[in-house]
Order: sequence, then C-alpha cells, then structure tokens
Amino acid sequence: MKCPYCENEDSKVIDSRHTEDGHAIRRRRECEACGRRFTTYEKVEEMILMVIKKDGRREAFDRNKLLNGIIRACEKRPVPIAKMEKIVEEIERGLNNMMEKEVESTFIGELVMERLRELDEVAYVRFASVYRQFTDINTFVAEIEKLLITKKNNS
Repeated sequence: MKCPYCENEDSKVIDSRHTEDGHAIRRRRECEACGRRFTTYEKVEEMILMVIKKDGRREAFDRNKLLNGIIRACEKRPVPIAKMEKIVEEIERGLNNMMEKEVESTFIGELVMERLRELDEVAYVRFASVYRQFTDINTFVAEIEKLLITKKNNS
C-alpha cells in the first residue's frame, strides 16, 4: 500500500476493524518512511457474471430472474419458498466458484432442471416445457417418459 504523503510502499497495520455494515475492513496504517498515519478500506471485489442468451445477447446474471422462473414452475405445488431460494443460492454459489466471467443460459437452465427434478416432478416438467420450448404434446410425453425411466432406474 503506497503512503498517500510520501508514496513509500512500506507501511504497517496498526488497527483493523469491520465497518458498520460489515462489508469492508477499515485498516489504520503507519508509513514506515515518514511515520504518518492513514486509513485504507478493504472489501471483496465482486465479479459480474454475464449470461450468454440463446440468441447471443449478453446480460448480467440476475438471481431474482432465476428465482421468479423457479417460483412460476413451483406455483400451486407443495414446495416451500425456502427450498426455492436454496436452489438459487446453490446455483449462484456454484457459478461464482467456477470463476468464469460468462456462462451460457443453457448451462444455468440445466442446473435448475437437475434440482427441480429432485424436488418436484411437476415443477420440473413445467420448467422444462418453457426452457426447452416444447411445441406439442409428444414432446411433453417424451420428457415425462424420460423422467419415469430415470425414476425407475433410481428405485
């Protein structure tokens, strides 16, 4: 950390405290060359995750948009909102842990479907019908048959 007075790069930390909101650390420093004191703030750098849509457009990841899609799929189903929020948190954490700056929307959709399949089969089929753009009843039936086969193999 450069001293703002003499621009020396050597300083020592005298005191560290969390800010009131808890999102940063306030550090009191002393320059080892000139002896003057100054304050710095340290906070986590948040990486903006961009989602690449099917048509090639890019938009910032929006956890609320993801949650709303899951809520719509689970509408009138016995799925607590806490479980839906947990799915969103898990997916968001997983995406951030990948350390990628961009991710395909199809990848996110597959993660949602994987979790909904385990949580509620009706919600899964609802989400899949929108996500995979089912065009007729045969597509619905094929997806339900795949779900039944998977369920049978896991039993």
